[in-house]
Amino acid sequence: MSMKNINKFSVFVIIPVFLCSLIAGCSHLSMSQKRGTPPGKFSSDYLPPERTGSFESNDVRESSGLVVSRCQPGVMWTHNDSGDDAFIFAFNETGRHLGTWSVTNAANMDWEDIATKREADGTCYLYIGDIGNNKAEKGELSVYRVREPELSPESQSTSRKQPARTAAAEIVTFSYPDGRHDAESLLVHPNTGDIYVLTKEVSGAAGVYKLTPVQGQAGKMAATRVGSVSVPAVPNGLLTGADISPDGKRVLLVDYFAGYEMVLEARDANFDDIWTQAVTPIDIGERKNGEAAAYSADGAALFSTSEGKNAPIYRIRRKN
Repeated sequence: MSMKNINKFSVFVIIPVFLCSLIAGCSHLSMSQKRGTPPGKFSSDYLPPERTGSFESNDVRESSGLVVSRCQPGVMWTHNDSGDDAFIFAFNETGRHLGTWSVTNAANMDWEDIATKREADGTCYLYIGDIGNNKAEKGELSVYRVREPELSPESQSTSRKQPARTAAAEIVTFSYPDGRHDAESLLVHPNTGDIYVLTKEVSGAAGVYKLTPVQGQAGKMAATRVGSVSVPAVPNGLLTGADISPDGKRVLLVDYFAGYEMVLEARDANFDDIWTQAVTPIDIGERKNGEAAAYSADGAALFSTSEGKNAPIYRIRRKN
């Protein structure tokens, strides 16, 4: 769930944003109330956001994660926040409903983000992060990996009352080495398959953790802190979503205020060097309670969504 050169007006919205982050999620503050990045301070690499549509399905009430398919052109995936069952929803950039699936062998305790990876054989998988931990009650968190469902004419008539079913999801669990954290950002590197979780912090920078398999313990992952991220906003670690570009050279971050991008230096061969790079704000549209954004399949644009029924969908095109 996370501005640059905070102006005097933004000081008066810091306290409400901080307080609402302490509970289940921020209530619907308007973007004019929340945005603290003055006009002209956003990245010049992107064009202004354009609204492409809104969610057609009333079943999508709290779009908490977003990813663009690497196998099915024009298809995007989202899910609701906690309070829903284990459903994923397919739609296109205009918001047209393309299908609802119940994820087999999964439970939605607090789903916060979704990512994808296309394997060498052409198969695409979705990764769903059950990583929310608002009250720090959970010592162990989960990530589900499920084969991306194939759309069909029949899938468009599915709903949460009559969903299709996915293949059985694989589940891995992990815990942090330094205490319990809340998190809403899940990333999967498109080349290595490395899984990253970025924590959501109401004070201080967000932590970056890489998950790696634990030898001899099937389904167990070790979380290793490999960096931290501080965005130009207050709070500076209140991240609500993230994605890695298809070429593996850029990272998109979002909070309640704006989007942000980090770019890997050309001389850096190690992807984890990206966590030391500068963070540039991006205008990703007027969002009531923005928690989700993703790169397009070719990396030439960004998409963002918002919580709420029939919420808007934005496309932000890259200039180059």
